Amino acid sequence: MGSSDKQPPARRAAPETPFEPPGVFVKPEWIDYNGHMNVGYYHVAFDDASTPFFHWLGLSPEYRSHHQVTTFALETHLNFLREVKLGEALRFAARLLSYDAKRIHFLMEMFHAGEGFLAATYESLSMHVDLRTRRTAPMGPELLARLEAVMDAHAALPRPWQVGHVIGTPVPRS
Repeated sequence: MGSSDKQPPARRAAPETPFEPPGVFVKPEWIDYNGHMNVGYYHVAFDDASTPFFHWLGLSPEYRSHHQVTTFALETHLNFLREVKLGEALRFAARLLSYDAKRIHFLMEMFHAGEGFLAATYESLSMHVDLRTRRTAPMGPELLARLEAVMDAHAALPRPWQVGHVIGTPVPRS
């Protein structure tokens, strides 16, 4: 085989932008006395959707087991934008906002799968933890390299207004 017969090196596929974990249907036990999804179950739905996102980032069960690490949530912010009701299909989109050696900052959006509207957003900060010490620990080089690749792709996405949003009301003046 001559040098002109060589194939170019395989290019690694760019990370999905944004990442779309599997969707869900609103379950009967998630419905409250107002006839729509209870606020607590928005958190459950986002938490469930974050698992495949973290696996995709490189925090797979195999990685966690091999390195004896996990992630703990440090802070989350939920924005409830439109109600969803029993049996409605939901889809999610997740993006990496930032990271450092010990933390992952991400945003997930929940959409009504049928009508397409944005129902809620979930901004979260998680820390990387060594399970042997139950303390924050730096991520390994392979995980940091994956986060860098995802960050490069996700940095091009528009920044939603909800990111870093501060909660409050105007202070009354007397």
